[in-house]
Amino acid sequence: MGRPLLLVATLALAALPGCTPVPTERSEPRYMLGEPYSLGGLWSYPKEEFGRSETGLAAVLPDRRPGRRTANGEIFDPGLLMGAHRTLQLPAIVTVWNLETGHEIRLRLNDRGPEQPGRVIGLSARAAALLGIPPGGTAQVRVSVEDGPSRALARALPSSERLAPQIEAAPLAAVERETLAPLPGARQVERVREAARGPAIPAAPQAVAELPPDPLPEQVRQREAQPGRLLVEVGNFFRRDLAQRQAAQLGGLGARIEAFGSGRQPQYRVRLGPFPDVAAADRAVAAVLAAGLPEVKLLVE
Repeated sequence: MGRPLLLVATLALAALPGCTPVPTERSEPRYMLGEPYSLGGLWSYPKEEFGRSETGLAAVLPDRRPGRRTANGEIFDPGLLMGAHRTLQLPAIVTVWNLETGHEIRLRLNDRGPEQPGRVIGLSARAAALLGIPPGGTAQVRVSVEDGPSRALARALPSSERLAPQIEAAPLAAVERETLAPLPGARQVERVREAARGPAIPAAPQAVAELPPDPLPEQVRQREAQPGRLLVEVGNFFRRDLAQRQAAQLGGLGARIEAFGSGRQPQYRVRLGPFPDVAAADRAVAAVLAAGLPEVKLLVE
């Protein structure tokens, strides 16, 4: 009698709310870019950039729940070295250098975000801890894409966006050859003198980066701390008058126009700052968005 009662009790507990076993998700990573999208009032345009290096503020991702799917089908785990980026190809391997402490780690980008404008990367809780960033905090960072490992991921993973170009071979026309008699007074050359050929040297095979380990190991490198100034950049232009027009839209925010680049055609950028702290820089970002300019960036220089 004890065994049937135990079975009934087990089934009854399984039927109660919160007692149902949670099915574990299976990671199905894929390579992706995605369409342009708006998040937090800011438009983002994903694209491949295997050599990208940028500065800005890092944020700690607020979601500490393991098990949800990331944008490219992987399983998020706040205890692993993972991150989110608004535009880079997914997945990608990047180095994140905390410019305030000098700590540097490698992590795997596999999600879109962070949601808050003015943040260049979102970090898992473990990645933030290794970099010395407290929960809910920010830090000045430099984010650099590792070219080889990121390309290896792009080659190895399936993608619905990567379509092989269909190239048809052009028809080959028949080429006829005719030997003409030499001109009067000219000597016919029977053989073209060729330079002596040395032994053929086989081309060295091009090194192909191996797939990075998954998950990435926890390795913290100590570099020099190099904190910088907080600036807000509103746009880049090839014409000064367009930059002046955009600066005028910002009213009394103190926008200035800077020429940069080399060559005969300089470029012009519209900037605000520097700002004394993150709160002041965030207020400037919010003011730029309120003025109807949705492509604002918060930089560290």
